[in-house]
Amino acid sequence: MQAKDALSKGHADAAVQHANAVQAHARKASDATESIPWALAAKLPWLGSPFETGQQMSKVILGFANDVLTPASHIGLALAPDKLFAGSRLDVHTLRNEEPTLARLSLEAKRFDAEAKAVTKPAYLSEVADARDKLQSQISTVARILDTAALAARIAPAMMGADGPTTYFMGFQTNAEARGTGGITGGFGILHFDDGAPSVSTLGPDNDLSGLFQPVDLGPEYSAEYAWANAGTDIRNSNMSSHFPYAAQIWRSMWAQKSGSNVDGAIAIDPVALSYILGAIGHVTMPDGEEITKDNVVQLTESTAYSRFPLDQSARKQYLQDIAAEIVKKMTSSIQSPHQLLAALGKAVGERRIAVWSSSEISQALLEQTPLAHQIPDDAAPYAEFVANNLAGNKMDYYLKREITYTADQCGGPTRNSTVTLKLTNDAPDTELPDYVAGVGGLSSNVKLTMPRGSMLTSIKLIATKGSKLETAFANGQLAPVFAGVERGHPVFELQVVIPPKQSGVLTFHLTEPTSPGAARVPIQPLIDHVVPDVRVPNCR
Repeated sequence: MQAKDALSKGHADAAVQHANAVQAHARKASDATESIPWALAAKLPWLGSPFETGQQMSKVILGFANDVLTPASHIGLALAPDKLFAGSRLDVHTLRNEEPTLARLSLEAKRFDAEAKAVTKPAYLSEVADARDKLQSQISTVARILDTAALAARIAPAMMGADGPTTYFMGFQTNAEARGTGGITGGFGILHFDDGAPSVSTLGPDNDLSGLFQPVDLGPEYSAEYAWANAGTDIRNSNMSSHFPYAAQIWRSMWAQKSGSNVDGAIAIDPVALSYILGAIGHVTMPDGEEITKDNVVQLTESTAYSRFPLDQSARKQYLQDIAAEIVKKMTSSIQSPHQLLAALGKAVGERRIAVWSSSEISQALLEQTPLAHQIPDDAAPYAEFVANNLAGNKMDYYLKREITYTADQCGGPTRNSTVTLKLTNDAPDTELPDYVAGVGGLSSNVKLTMPRGSMLTSIKLIATKGSKLETAFANGQLAPVFAGVERGHPVFELQVVIPPKQSGVLTFHLTEPTSPGAARVPIQPLIDHVVPDVRVPNCR
């Protein structure tokens, strides 16, 4: 469906043309399938099955074209990225004005999505069956696009200053040293929105937020899991939990105590997301002429910077701040291709490389309906999330590769057996790495542990389905002791592992878990590598 592709890519004029063509073809198809010969054929037992499917499909297509595709294409003319953006300012008022229409179209699309899914599969003729499958897939895609657009129109105006200026703490995460939400918070910025226009007033390294802070109270479960690391008062450990609202509230509290002013929310972003953004807005040039591009920004910020400044941390932090400043300057100036920027941001969000939290209960409730929230869900559906936290204080996670598998038995009884496996590989280079990268400077002097230079010392937590019980845990085939805990009602099972260079470790958790309804979810912690989990968990209904 070309109209669907044009809508998803923001090509409004093309979407209108394709929608009109779909509408015309749908009318002809409807006339044909409602003809007397076709209607008679559709009533024949078994033989009439493809004809009946054709009738159902043509009815869905015509209604969808009339009630969703055509009006959505026309509203796309008003909401096309090149119309909504002027420089770097988003027209939040136009977006808000169109929200009721988008919400209505989203509901209509969901209705037709349900009707398409109800179209009967023909008893024979694979061509008709394939057309049915394609129709269902395309309508589901449009329904998701419109649902996302309607949510964005509800969320963005208020958060981006339509009702007055808003301010956000923006944490820059460094995936080379793993933390629950991605990587250690190496720097931060204070981002402002005023009537849709962004600006950044402050950029600083992590040690600008060092000092004696009063911790924010995140409840007894959080304290039991993370108090040992001073997560509520040490910016370096503030995001050890993968539940982003925790880190966001800690950052907000720290900034309030440091500056005396409250922010309206928090945002996390990593260098991989910045690489996508640079691919959309173009490279930046440093004062000394060095070019920071989509192809080198990850390596520069997560690897090269440590080799360039092996001993001078202040110089390295300043270099990284200078890079952040140039990228921010370009992002908050005139955007030449808003559509490409939105596509880049969408890719980063899809990979969980951007997280957003709002102090507004209304906005936060909406965010929790999107991939931006990064929350551990409060429900019973099947769940398996591996969370890595670097315990060595080095930067070896730049070389970490992961493989994840989650399998479970069928839905026959109240519980079923499941197995969750994580393979970790230390893909460190043969070349010599600086001590700051390959050493164990983050280890307490009280910890007497000897391991090869360049090793990864990592805490691995499995956050499992609510009500799960651990039967056994293995590390490289050997029974392993496990630290057990609870986070947001989910059982947590932790192993601590050492992975020397060029070696792998395999962690296997055998569980008994409730046979709960819902599709299995395996959120991926956003590190350097790209992980596609192998999930074979039957959906119990």
